[in-house]
Amino acid sequence: MLPPDTVRRYGLPVLSHLALILVWYLAVAYGHVPKFIVPSPIATAASLGGPNYHWISNTLVTASEIFGGYFLAVVIGVAIAISFSWSRTAEQAALPILVTFNMIPKVALGPLFIVWFSYGIMPNMIMAFAISFFPILLNTARGFREVEPELLELVRSLHSSKWQIFTKIQLPSALPYIFSGMKVGAILAVAGAVVGEFLGSARGLGYLMLQVQVTLDTAAMFMAVILITALGIVLYGAVLALERLTVVRDARVN
Repeated sequence: MLPPDTVRRYGLPVLSHLALILVWYLAVAYGHVPKFIVPSPIATAASLGGPNYHWISNTLVTASEIFGGYFLAVVIGVAIAISFSWSRTAEQAALPILVTFNMIPKVALGPLFIVWFSYGIMPNMIMAFAISFFPILLNTARGFREVEPELLELVRSLHSSKWQIFTKIQLPSALPYIFSGMKVGAILAVAGAVVGEFLGSARGLGYLMLQVQVTLDTAAMFMAVILITALGIVLYGAVLALERLTVVRDARVN
């Protein structure tokens, strides 16, 4: 017998998704919706057997773009935020420039990325990075600034080193903000990779959607959307799991 908390945490989401699929099936089956408008769940699942879709290779391409761009955004965003916490001058000099770059519509950069990096995984990975980078940086930098000034004054009065203050006070206090930015960035990285594939690509799930759109193969389009969503769920779930391990463990230690 599963614990009630486990049932509520995992059972209810599974049941709600199954109910959504059932509503989808009934709406298509009894609503007389043409299959080229909305395919049934059965037809959508059957498209996985299509030999010309290359689902595995296209999914792996999109996954590498999402995860690669997101990883770069996390590493670079957190690193820059840490440098801001160590140097107020660096933050005052660099943050306005980063805000200005963030104001540039990322879709407008797509053609430039293709010119600079040609077609392939790299420009789409950079698109995913460009869209997800700033929320991670901004939330992390805010987390380092939100430490209580009285606490910092106390540890400084005890002659703690700057490294000790950072590792024992600032970093643990900033963890919720870091993971908040990472969760927002995970969602945006998926959108960035797919937008990059729409603008110019020869592989990936977004590219496949454009190809089957010509023939009104909505079943394959629906399946591509489902697979893209699944990649996003995997990435978001990994961030949540890492957050529970890191934040909860840090709270227990403290």
